[in-house]
Amino acid sequence: MQVPPETTDAFSEDELAALGIDELLQAGSPTRVESGPGALSTLGHWARDLGGQRLFLVTDRGLREAGHEERVLGCLEESGYDSECVAVFGDVRPNPTTEDVERALSVAREHGSDLIIGLGGGSSLDCAKGVNFLLTNGGRIEDYWGVGKADQPMLPMIAVPTTAGTGSEAQSFALIANPKTHMKMACGDKKAACRVAILDPELTLTMPAAVTAATGIDAISHALETAVTTQRNGISSRFSRDAWAMLSEGFPRVVTGSGSIDARQQMLYGAHLAGAAIENSMLGAAHALANPLSAHYDMTHGVAIGIMLPHVIRFNQDVVAEIYADLLAVAGAEKVPGLPAGEQLASLVEHMASDAGLPRTLAECDIRDNLLDQLADEAYEQWTGQFNPRPVSTETLKGLYECASPQIASS
Repeated sequence: MQVPPETTDAFSEDELAALGIDELLQAGSPTRVESGPGALSTLGHWARDLGGQRLFLVTDRGLREAGHEERVLGCLEESGYDSECVAVFGDVRPNPTTEDVERALSVAREHGSDLIIGLGGGSSLDCAKGVNFLLTNGGRIEDYWGVGKADQPMLPMIAVPTTAGTGSEAQSFALIANPKTHMKMACGDKKAACRVAILDPELTLTMPAAVTAATGIDAISHALETAVTTQRNGISSRFSRDAWAMLSEGFPRVVTGSGSIDARQQMLYGAHLAGAAIENSMLGAAHALANPLSAHYDMTHGVAIGIMLPHVIRFNQDVVAEIYADLLAVAGAEKVPGLPAGEQLASLVEHMASDAGLPRTLAECDIRDNLLDQLADEAYEQWTGQFNPRPVSTETLKGLYECASPQIASS
């Protein structure tokens, strides 16, 4: 979903450059950000401020086991919300489907919820948004596939991300999968935007190293893809650039364990900016390629993204070379004479992913069967591909899959 034209037109290039990133967030995002260590303690205040009486918390089992669900309920209790005021759905699965949304919806409906809290990564936040669509507007998730199809007002939602990855808290889209076709449906509406995002880096400390790596590379992909999408504009480009500056510095620190809480805050805020960049522009071919992989195989979204992104960067380099050169400079990388900027940026991303322990080929994920034609067809149906700076087809998408694993291509 793009920022309204009146917002992008409100600033000249010089004015955009002069704005601080926090000021820009206020101009280009409807979501109020509460950020910093201990920010979770403000949750009850924001629930009261938004008029919540019957709260619905959406999360997953891992966060319950990590103690985060208990921490959230404790913060709410301190603000006067006892157990009768809060209903919990704690069984969100990765890559939530319409079935997950329906199960959560039944709990929210029985409780009479008037405010939704999403606690977790992108899966929990997407599921929470999906519940919001159906609780307020009725029907099925399929009815909201696309943009602006909700006619009725939606409930206020507070997002509490526990991963520095999706930036879902900055977006008005819910990504929900059809359990039969595996197609991921992007349901977007400005009314679905979170009212408040609480970015507390202490909540990311319990992330396993593999999750830190996969979610971090996903955030990086958001910054790099939004920087070149055909829908980019002045505001989204600032979000992309500032996000990449934070993420390219913070990612190596958090995946090696050398980063402090400040590095985790840097990643969390960078992921949020990258999410705001998506909200104000769009994604590209890397996400179109990754979604069928996570739908058909036991592969997390971030792992799929980490494999495909460098190949998409190389594919795009001839049409967005100047932007890639600028992104290299933002990351502090010295331009190599004679080497295309896209090739250098792709290599940088590959090294970052490899150093984080992520696979570089599909074969490393035990994907050796010949489904390339089907994967390419499904990737072409993903709507993000149409915003890639270089047009794609089923043939070029298949070629990108082949680049990601020569073993498959030759089998």
